[in-house]
Amino acid sequence: MDYRFKQGSIPLLVSMPHVGTDIPDDIAATLAPCGQVKADTDWHLEQLYGFLDEMGASTLAARWSRYVIDLNRPPENTNLYPGQDTTGLCPVDTFGREQLYQPGRAPGDAEVRRRLAAYWRPYHDRLRGELDRLLALHGRVVLWEAHSIASVVPRFFEGKLPDLNFGTADGASCDAGLTERITELARADGKFTVAVNGRFKGGHITRHYGQPGRGVHAVQLEMCQSTYMDETFPFDYRPDLALLVQPVLRRMLQAAADWARP
Repeated sequence: MDYRFKQGSIPLLVSMPHVGTDIPDDIAATLAPCGQVKADTDWHLEQLYGFLDEMGASTLAARWSRYVIDLNRPPENTNLYPGQDTTGLCPVDTFGREQLYQPGRAPGDAEVRRRLAAYWRPYHDRLRGELDRLLALHGRVVLWEAHSIASVVPRFFEGKLPDLNFGTADGASCDAGLTERITELARADGKFTVAVNGRFKGGHITRHYGQPGRGVHAVQLEMCQSTYMDETFPFDYRPDLALLVQPVLRRMLQAAADWARP
């Protein structure tokens, strides 16, 4: 299976497109050593969001590493942040600008098309199908895009990121009232710094599927990995840190589900 999927009962779908760590053997054979480290993975999010089953939320998590293909990029490989540096649909370098492939072995156009069909499309077909099912049941649904990133990545931004970075495509993917409610909860206990539509405004999934007029309200949360794990190899999960942020996550997701209910 190309993903891990659990069907829930409430109007909430949590998508985790960058948690995958598997790399098919034929692709792994073309990678440089840094590709095997998989440093740019959104590590441990399924564990961090482990309360979702109890809530009754639907969850969709990638199996394949973003080094195989990035599920949160448009199939045309257009830049979501024009004028800014970013990695592409089939990344050829890491966030630290290390070359992912052995010399002469980066994927060409035909290989990118093959990966789109084999690895990108199944995830998006499941995502679309589950959103449609939840819409039919509830009339309104929240799509929560769960991501994480190292708190300092000079390639993409200066200094340290805020702890919790919300993106709603500058308000186009989500009702303003929902955004206000969840960010209010994020700031409530004062433990975490918060940004809305700052460096991260939402990737392809948030922008493409978030259609408030059709009843789908999409929010991306890009968390600093320093809030719940060690940011250096071997990227260990930190239960002591996670216990501080998990209650905030749960309150926000519960509020989102409650907001979506008729």
